[in-house]
Amino acid sequence: MKKWIKNHPDIWEFILFNILANCATVTNFIIMWLCTGFIFKGLSNKPFKLLVFDYSTQESLMLCGFLSFLIATTAAQIVNYIVQKKFVFKSSAAFSSAVPKYIVMVLVLVTVSAALPGYSQRFFIHLGLPASLAPTLANVVNIAVQVLISYPSMKFWILPPNKELKKQQEIS
Repeated sequence: MKKWIKNHPDIWEFILFNILANCATVTNFIIMWLCTGFIFKGLSNKPFKLLVFDYSTQESLMLCGFLSFLIATTAAQIVNYIVQKKFVFKSSAAFSSAVPKYIVMVLVLVTVSAALPGYSQRFFIHLGLPASLAPTLANVVNIAVQVLISYPSMKFWILPPNKELKKQQEIS
């Protein structure tokens, strides 16, 4: 396994990124389920529509759905930053330069992840899937979109490789 990792460092990094992103994924699902099932459940009949955010139908869980996805995504991204910086990218990027960039990325992710479920939940229900399954499937779509945005952003822009560590890896 060590030989394969040495011969395929970029593939291994992407695999590790996805494996460790599960810390954020678990955080995301737990918070989303707590919020939609308990914390904001009383807001599931209050329509919410603002700019690209359309939670105006029963399928979208309305304001309950919007707040749940917003909070779940934000919490997951905090966990993700810590895990990816330390264990995947092993970046020495300064907190003061990495965090503002990460916040920009998270704002994009949160906007997309808060807007998309209003549409994707309706899509799944119109396919004939149970309404009780729609938030979970919408969350799966959100997580896939988050990976497509966050991996290249973190690798090349936010947490560039530690140059000294990279040299040591190339030598060994």
